[in-house]
Amino acid sequence: MAFFIGYVLLPLFFYTKKYLRFFSALLLVFAYAYVTEELVLERIFFEDKRAKYISNVFYTLLEIVPLIMTMVSFKFAWDISKKQNEVEQLKIAMQESELRFLKSQINPHFLFNNLNNLYSYAMENSPKTPSIILELSSVLRYMLYDCKEDYVSLIKEVEHLKHFTGLNELQIENRGAASFKAKNVSDTFVIAPLILIVFVENAFKHSSASQTKGIVIDVAIDVSADGKLNFMCSNSFLTDSNTQSLSQGIGLENVKKRLEILYPNKYELSIDASINMYNVALTLQLQERK
Repeated sequence: MAFFIGYVLLPLFFYTKKYLRFFSALLLVFAYAYVTEELVLERIFFEDKRAKYISNVFYTLLEIVPLIMTMVSFKFAWDISKKQNEVEQLKIAMQESELRFLKSQINPHFLFNNLNNLYSYAMENSPKTPSIILELSSVLRYMLYDCKEDYVSLIKEVEHLKHFTGLNELQIENRGAASFKAKNVSDTFVIAPLILIVFVENAFKHSSASQTKGIVIDVAIDVSADGKLNFMCSNSFLTDSNTQSLSQGIGLENVKKRLEILYPNKYELSIDASINMYNVALTLQLQERK
């Protein structure tokens, strides 16, 4: 009867939320257990004693039900454990799928912005075009071949960010200047790829779109001995320019989602727009290389 409840009634009615049918069937099982106990088993095993009279229903079920329910509870606990494991596997699969989707969005987003700029330089026969192509080649090589893993060497990520900054600095020409500083970066730690680049890309995009001169962009990275990364990115902009008309794009929301998935409770992100300055501060607890 415990086998029947655990392997038939639970999956057929209880797990499908047909509770009325489940408890109705359960009452029938207990009624069958009572009849079997009183009219069959006691006449076989207790012919000279208990078989001579019919016991009270309450006392008979008090002997039977605890044993049946104890055995059923083991099956129920096993099903819960199995279902919980399936849920965890599903959550992991969903996160991996979402991360692949978010990462795949970054590459077209980056190419769309930079190929348009490269096209305009080529049309003007600018002498900077070969340098831009070389920097773009280095950036794309990293994005295509090194970013397939969930985590990459911190040194590679910072080097990629340096190339990316140089690429965009070539494009602002004499309208301003960009600085990139990195301290205490080692190969000891790893980081999720293409996390920091979004903030730098936004800095160049909004500064270039809102200012014809006086562009200031500062990027700084510092890593503590215990693997806490401090990232700062500041850029100038004019509030009365066309910055507000720019498409917000997918970059910032993308990186926030990735941070929530990859670094839950391990990061602090602060974004502040003061007078003509946009400041991003990200503190991230890195993982050590295995």
